[in-house]
Amino acid sequence: MTAAVPIQGNRFVIIGGASLVGSATAAELLDAGAGEVVLFDNFAFGSEEAIAHLRDNPRLRLVRGDVMRLPDLLQALEGAQGALLLAAHMTLSMDRDPWGGLDVNVRGVQNALEACRVNKVRKAVFASSNAVYGYGPGVKGDLVEGMPFHSAGSPPAAVIYGATKIIGEALCADYRKKHGLDYVVLRYCTVYGERQHYRATNALYIIETLDKVRRGERPQVLGDGSETKHFVYVGDLARANRMAFEAAATGVAVNASGPAPVTTLELVRLVTKMAGGGPEPEFIPEDPGRVRLTTGGAFDIRHDAAERLIGWTPRVGMEEGIRRLIAWRDGNEPKPAR
Repeated sequence: MTAAVPIQGNRFVIIGGASLVGSATAAELLDAGAGEVVLFDNFAFGSEEAIAHLRDNPRLRLVRGDVMRLPDLLQALEGAQGALLLAAHMTLSMDRDPWGGLDVNVRGVQNALEACRVNKVRKAVFASSNAVYGYGPGVKGDLVEGMPFHSAGSPPAAVIYGATKIIGEALCADYRKKHGLDYVVLRYCTVYGERQHYRATNALYIIETLDKVRRGERPQVLGDGSETKHFVYVGDLARANRMAFEAAATGVAVNASGPAPVTTLELVRLVTKMAGGGPEPEFIPEDPGRVRLTTGGAFDIRHDAAERLIGWTPRVGMEEGIRRLIAWRDGNEPKPAR
C-alpha cells in the first residue's frame, strides 16, 4: 500500500499552524484542493497576523489548542488524513526556557504522534532541522543525511534544540515501527520570506539588516563575514511539505534547503542592495553573550535526497526571495499617523 496522501479533498491539520511556515503551507494545501486545513495553535509564538490573509477561506479552520494537552490534539485530528508537526521551541526560545522547550519539542511531538495513531491519520510530516548535524568546527563540507551530530563548541541552547529534533525523528520512527504510522521528516534549514518574524537566530541577519538599512544605519556583520549560512524560502518549504504528503516515500528524513549557501557578508550586502542601497556594513567583534549558530567553516546542506525521494528541489534563490520579503514588508508597514 502506498504511503502517498493526495491533497485533493482531504483534511490536513497543521500543528503550530499560526506561523511563518504554517500559514504558507496552509495556502499551498488549499491551492492544491484540500477539503479542509486546520490550523492548530496555542498562539505562544504564532500570531493572528500570520494567518490574516487566509481567514476568509471557507476551507480553513482555526483551532486553539496546546500540544501539551493530548485531548486537544485528539479532537483536532479527528478525520484527518495528514498532519504537519511544526510546533516547537527554536534555539532562542530554548535558550530562555529550556524546560519549556524540552516539554514542547519532545512530549509535544509524542502527543501529536499519539493523536495521529488514535485517529488513524495516514501520514505525518515532521519539521526537523539541520540542527541535527550540530554546530561547531566539526560541521563542514556537504551536509548529507546520515551524518553524525556534532555538539563540541556549540552553545548549550543549540545542542538542546538539535537533540530534541533528533528525538522527534526517533519518535516518528518508533511510531512507524510499532503502529505503522507513515511519516516523512523534513530537515529545514533557516526559513525566510513573507511574514518574517524575529525568533529564528539566523533569520535575524536578514530582518535586522533590513531594519537598519531602512533607518539609514550601517548594517552589522559579526566577525569577518565569511561565516556560511543556508536559507530556504518559505514558499519552497511549503511546497516541500505538500510533496512529502503526496510522495510514496515513508520512514525517511531528508534535507529541505535552499539553492545555495551564502556568507554573512554576501547576505548583508544583498539585503542592502535589494532595499535600495545603503551604507557599507560595520564589522563588529563576536559577542560571547549572544546565542549564535555557526559551524566555523564553509558547508552546503545538500537536498539531493529530497529530489530523489519526494521529487522536491528549491526554486527561489536568495535575491528573489529577499525581493519578495521586502515587497511584503513594504506593503505591510504601519502607516504613520496623520
